[in-house]
Amino acid sequence: MQRLMPILVGLLIALAALSSCVFTVRERDYALVFSLGEVRKVISEPGLYFKLPPPFQNVVTIDKRILTIESTDAERIQTSEKKNLLIDSYVKWRIADPRLYYVTFGGNERAAQERLQAQIRDALNASVNVRTVSDVVSTQRDKVMAEILTNVARRAQPLGVEVVDVRLRRIEFAPEISESVYRRMEAERTRVANELRSIGAAESEKIRAEADRQREVIVAQAYAKAQAVMGEGDAQASNIYAQAFGKNPEFYDYYKSLEAYRSAFSKPGDVLVVDPSSDFFNYFKNPNPGSRPAAPEAARQ
Repeated sequence: MQRLMPILVGLLIALAALSSCVFTVRERDYALVFSLGEVRKVISEPGLYFKLPPPFQNVVTIDKRILTIESTDAERIQTSEKKNLLIDSYVKWRIADPRLYYVTFGGNERAAQERLQAQIRDALNASVNVRTVSDVVSTQRDKVMAEILTNVARRAQPLGVEVVDVRLRRIEFAPEISESVYRRMEAERTRVANELRSIGAAESEKIRAEADRQREVIVAQAYAKAQAVMGEGDAQASNIYAQAFGKNPEFYDYYKSLEAYRSAFSKPGDVLVVDPSSDFFNYFKNPNPGSRPAAPEAARQ
């Protein structure tokens, strides 16, 4: 047993030395092999690798996945109209050159994020300061993001970082100008509404005037047609009357005299001042139409 102890101890030491010489690289990591504090090798492929035991060589892994930087507080950026906007953005980035990245930031991801956020802030200012609110919010939003991406990617390249994408997630007015902007928007919408109402009122008057004109034309045409029909009817009635009364002129005189009496004495209190010897009272004096002389031609009118 005592003979086995040195062997076991030797095996344990050998295993410990061997384990310190073997390391694995995962799919999501870069491996930097350092020799006496200097980067000797960069491994990007996953697998099992060997190195010298410490302190001759040691390994540091860094993440090679696409990472995200989300702004915790919205950036206050001023437009060309001197209006403050609160812009919330996020950035997708990854390590493109592990050696350069480690030299720049010492493998500190927090330091890299702070550096990129400062560059994004500068790029935001450069793109937003020369544009209006409308440009940033709607008409040129995609162009603004493309400019920021180009600017930040160019400045991040010497740091060993690749900027994949930049997005403006939320754009709002600063609280001190929101109320004035809303009031101006409300006034503009009111102006447009009033303009549309005035146009509608003018069109309504135009349609109403045209309808009135057409009504007058239709009524005039109908009245003219009615008068023509009435004239034809009166002419036919007069012709029929003339034919009927022409067969017995004395009966015609008698009938017309009765109509005149009916009209003259239609009310109980009517008073008529007429010479009793006038032709008007011929049928009062002689009610028998067959025995009286013919009335003068003037009485037949």
